[in-house]
Amino acid sequence: MSNQLRFQVVEEAFKKKAVEVKTPSERPSEYFGKYVFTREKMYKYLPIDVYNKLIDVIDNGARLDRSIADAVAEGMKKWAQEMGATHYTHWFQPLTEGTAEKHDAFVEHDGKGGMVETFSGKLLVQQEPDASSFPNGGIRNTFEARGYSAWDPTSPVFIIDDTLCIPTIFIAYTGEALDYKAPLLRSLHALDKAATDVCQYFYDDVKKVQVNLGWEQEYFLVDEGLYSARPDLVMTGRTLMGHESAKNQQMDDHYFGTIPDRVQAFMKDLEIQALELAIPCKTRHNEVAPNQFELAPIFEECNLAVDHNMLLMSLMKRVARNHGFRVLLHEKPFDGINGSGKHNNWSLTADNGVLLHAPGKSPEENLRFVTFIVETLMAVYKHNGLLKASIVSATNAHRLGGNEAPPAIISSFLGKQLTELLDHIELSDKDDLFNIKGKQGMEIDIPQIPDLIIDNTDRNRTSPFAFTGNRFEFRAPGSSANCASAMIALNSAVTEALQNFKLRVDKRIAKGESKLSAIIDILREDIKTSKPIRFDGNGYSDEWVAEAAKRGLDVEKSTPKIIEHYLDKESVKMFESTKVMNRKELEARNEVKWETYVKTVQIEARVMGDLSMNHIIPVSTHYQSQLIKNVQGMKDVFAKAEAERLSARNMKLIKEIAERTERIEQLVDDLTEARRVANRIYNIHERAMCYHDTVCPKMDAIRYEIDHLEMIVEDGLWSLPKYRELLFIR
Repeated sequence: MSNQLRFQVVEEAFKKKAVEVKTPSERPSEYFGKYVFTREKMYKYLPIDVYNKLIDVIDNGARLDRSIADAVAEGMKKWAQEMGATHYTHWFQPLTEGTAEKHDAFVEHDGKGGMVETFSGKLLVQQEPDASSFPNGGIRNTFEARGYSAWDPTSPVFIIDDTLCIPTIFIAYTGEALDYKAPLLRSLHALDKAATDVCQYFYDDVKKVQVNLGWEQEYFLVDEGLYSARPDLVMTGRTLMGHESAKNQQMDDHYFGTIPDRVQAFMKDLEIQALELAIPCKTRHNEVAPNQFELAPIFEECNLAVDHNMLLMSLMKRVARNHGFRVLLHEKPFDGINGSGKHNNWSLTADNGVLLHAPGKSPEENLRFVTFIVETLMAVYKHNGLLKASIVSATNAHRLGGNEAPPAIISSFLGKQLTELLDHIELSDKDDLFNIKGKQGMEIDIPQIPDLIIDNTDRNRTSPFAFTGNRFEFRAPGSSANCASAMIALNSAVTEALQNFKLRVDKRIAKGESKLSAIIDILREDIKTSKPIRFDGNGYSDEWVAEAAKRGLDVEKSTPKIIEHYLDKESVKMFESTKVMNRKELEARNEVKWETYVKTVQIEARVMGDLSMNHIIPVSTHYQSQLIKNVQGMKDVFAKAEAERLSARNMKLIKEIAERTERIEQLVDDLTEARRVANRIYNIHERAMCYHDTVCPKMDAIRYEIDHLEMIVEDGLWSLPKYRELLFIR
């Protein structure tokens, strides 16, 4: 037995050089959106009256006039064919955390025995994918296959290879949403209305509020050969076993370090292709863990930002393979080092240009600032369990609460200045006016360094929901997740909070109280009510877990139990009152989430059992046989007493290998039986609980034994690439 494959791929990985990437001759601003049907192209390819109607739909939410669909489709087809496209697809986001597409050619019979290129408005606006073949939570039976995908004109169509991709929603024949985009759009509409209504207290000219999202995509890159030699990475996206490397991230030398040549070429290639698809890539850098990196764009309107993130994750996988890499989007591919998240920077902008979570220059503007801060805190406080449910998964559960990831308790960090301000408003006379500093200068006693501009908040890496100057950063979402899940919950919760705030303020005004007085009175109530969600300390401490429980915050760690929050009475009421989702849709989504959890853990358990019995035990016993042979040989060379003394270490190893492999074999049997028991449970929620409570602990126990064996067995025999190879060969 040998690890020929392991050493072969290690050798090949060391020899690889950076792939040459051809830089476009144009500036990025010139090829930005090359493969996107932008407004400029709409103006060129559409009749002016059709263009104006379509822009009214996109900008003002006007209802789409189907009479213009044929003209829009014809213009899109003409542009797409000029760009080399031969097919089209409705591109949607089912409840799989990925995207889906079915390609059709621009051809039909011409009635004369030939073919003609055509693309009608009907095909643009609506199609009928098989709804029963996607996760639906029981909304659709297998024999009830019909579902509809419908064009989302607010997200521009784009071309990938030879296919025109049309962003769409995906709903069941009976009208329920089967995707992320439909409820996201509903939540954006609801929040626009609620935020605009509250803005009217401060600005008469505000007619629309836009939700902004700036995501930060973290990921790992692993050499393709090393990846292929790890069946657990191939099948599950993470290493189910593997002893930590002697060096990992403890030297802090990877974060913001020099980007390796092969990785730099990958990033360059990725950014060029992303910019051509109008994804506004801005920042790239090494992350904390070895072979971990980050890409972040300029913030965009929330719906478009979500589409761009889904598109980018798909693009990353394609580009990585061209550079001899595999991209790992799993939240925790390696134990003992940082996992990967997707921080969601969320903010609101009024159509008069004001950032609603940014301090102003007048007392009235600062009152607006405090209003939107406090009502966001109210939303997070009231629905902290739901917000946690929106980001949990079998994969993200490995990341939360460890190695810089935020803990599995939702709280909000505000910083010293804002905390003191809210405390002041709560306790002081409401007639006091207040001013809030925006940014302040800080002198540094080094002549060559300019004065720094200091934000009005510090940073707290352990906070899941931190205020960062003019926005909130929701740090809990995982790297593989669809941002829409978190955004739907957050948008809906803030909508409810703003609606409730306005209702209470208007009641006071109707009774004769002045607007300013009514607003301050309600804010003081809400500052006090939401105070438990504010926490500026160490989110990793055991003391915080106990304190959070005292405050009434959700401290549950079991993913299947956390998911239950979607069906809390308060959650259902909130989603239904904001018209984002109804109970049936929520029940279906929970079914899908529990089923996805079960399948994820089930696959991992199967792979772990296979690797244990077909890789780990055979390799370990082979090494054990070599040790036994050595011990027997020592007896032939030395006297009995001396042979026993010299062979003592090997005898100890022989025994330890025997004991650990015996335990592994027994644990694998126990793991298989635990899966059998769980699989017999009909109720998917109870089955998910059983997998969490009985299957996962056995996998942890098996890993413990395997990781110890890795440090015992001769390196030349170990068949799986080790952490030091996976993390440091680039």
